[in-house]
Amino acid sequence: MSMRAESTMATRPSLFVTAAPPPQFGPRTGTLTIAREETGTVHRTETPALLTATSRGIVPHLSRDHVHLTRAIQHVQLPFESFIYRNPPVPTLVDGAHPLHTFLGYSPESHIITMTLRDPSDGRKMPPNGHDFVCAHCTRGVRKVTASHWSTYVHKCKPDIVVALSDTPFTPPPHSQKRLTKSIERSLAWLSSILKVPVQSNQNDSRPRHVLVQLAGGVSCEARAEFADRLTDPVEDRDAAELAPFNTLDEGVAGYVFDLLPLRAALAAKSGKLVDEGDLAGGLVRTSDRHCSSPDSSARLAELLQSSLQPLPQEKPRVLNSPASPHEVLRLMRDVGVDLVDSFWAQRAADMGVALDFRFPAPDDAIGPRLADCSPPRKRKGGKSDLGHNLYDSAYVHDHSRLASSFLDGYTAASLRTTNCPVCECCACSPHAPASRILHSAVDAQAWQDASCGTAPSALLPPSTRAYVHHLLHTHEMSAHALLAMHNLTVFSAFLAGVRTVIGGGQEAFAREVERFEAAYDEDMALWAEAELMWLEVERARGKGRLAREKEKQKESTVGTAVEM
Repeated sequence: MSMRAESTMATRPSLFVTAAPPPQFGPRTGTLTIAREETGTVHRTETPALLTATSRGIVPHLSRDHVHLTRAIQHVQLPFESFIYRNPPVPTLVDGAHPLHTFLGYSPESHIITMTLRDPSDGRKMPPNGHDFVCAHCTRGVRKVTASHWSTYVHKCKPDIVVALSDTPFTPPPHSQKRLTKSIERSLAWLSSILKVPVQSNQNDSRPRHVLVQLAGGVSCEARAEFADRLTDPVEDRDAAELAPFNTLDEGVAGYVFDLLPLRAALAAKSGKLVDEGDLAGGLVRTSDRHCSSPDSSARLAELLQSSLQPLPQEKPRVLNSPASPHEVLRLMRDVGVDLVDSFWAQRAADMGVALDFRFPAPDDAIGPRLADCSPPRKRKGGKSDLGHNLYDSAYVHDHSRLASSFLDGYTAASLRTTNCPVCECCACSPHAPASRILHSAVDAQAWQDASCGTAPSALLPPSTRAYVHHLLHTHEMSAHALLAMHNLTVFSAFLAGVRTVIGGGQEAFAREVERFEAAYDEDMALWAEAELMWLEVERARGKGRLAREKEKQKESTVGTAVEM
């Protein structure tokens, strides 16, 4: 082996570890590793795993304490566009080994931050990208970010993982072949830019260690295959010195990213079935909320993803952004192979007041008499169950059961001791008494130290009930969405843990369980449509014009019965 080949192997980024070579396509498990050179520690995550979505770097609705208490939150995705309204962006001014962790309150020992420019769940129309810049949306409108700016931000923020700039069109589809060609050329050039190290710098830390690339090419299988082939082509002689020791761009890439939102929109335009965005309620509703999945759409997406991955090495991690449902996640795991899954769908459910209630593999209809006190999700006409509960619905006013029937709460599980039902470990279902309290007076100290106090420090407490969260939602309490966000992230993480277990039994067993899941749970998302309407009705019940709307509503409800005095 040549010295250059040995040097390449020593510096080649590596994130994914498997006991055996993973298949090119199909369900797979592994371990995602991040080494902390400054402390000598290694962060390991079993895959498939959860990638938590953030807004301005913060998990929506959750405080720092909530984040640290939620074990499901390990990998965090940070869209940097929300910080570029200032020059320089504030996170770039923070010093230390982990500027983003320090600024945003994450723990380097517990959390891995993936930094990307744009929010992959934001499908709003944008101005076209240019030859040397990407358009990004911040609080003060659209900003242009060049490849050199992005490299500077990455160098100063030091994220664990960074996604290279990509020329993904967010202008209305369909897009011409010329536009796809531009997208490929620009994406390759911007990937090369972030991997280059100026010859005169001689700085080992000037190149990001773990760079992910979005596989470009739109909804053309040929264009996607061409982009992948270009990744594995030898680098040009003029760039060889700055890209050394990499012989190809793919050698400098640690993994691959699939953004499903633009693909889904382009496929709909190509088939002539444009997604009806309807009334977006002044920005409360996102365009992605109108997207649904189906076996046919998943098959088309799988074909596109396979065309990108065919010429590429299978041992690198694959990140899936903006799936529309757990059904779509399962089918893409079965047909393609996915290692990190964006959780925006589950977090969006919390925004709408939906408490998720499902698991994988799908439980039998008769779970057992111990769970009879907790009603399961509603069944639709086809006999399939909803994926959760719309807690805005008045049906839950007097429902004092835990949030999910598919899981036990910690308090009940401790009393039962033995059960086949898993436990939801979120702070809504399995809260603990605080280990310490803020003492404001001597009376507080006496109450805390009183032996007759019913709750010992760190003891399990009864769960938050559906009726309680329903009340919080209708009184506009922020804690309602905090409880739902922690619960939904935990349920989705348990779903992926179930996926890992079933995959361990072989591909055939996994395929059978996917079919059972499809037969058990409703994919049409009728629950989402109902929850959205009720959510918007409650949201509009406050703010400017509230009294006029209430008066009009009262007038409509008393038509034919009201008597003028």
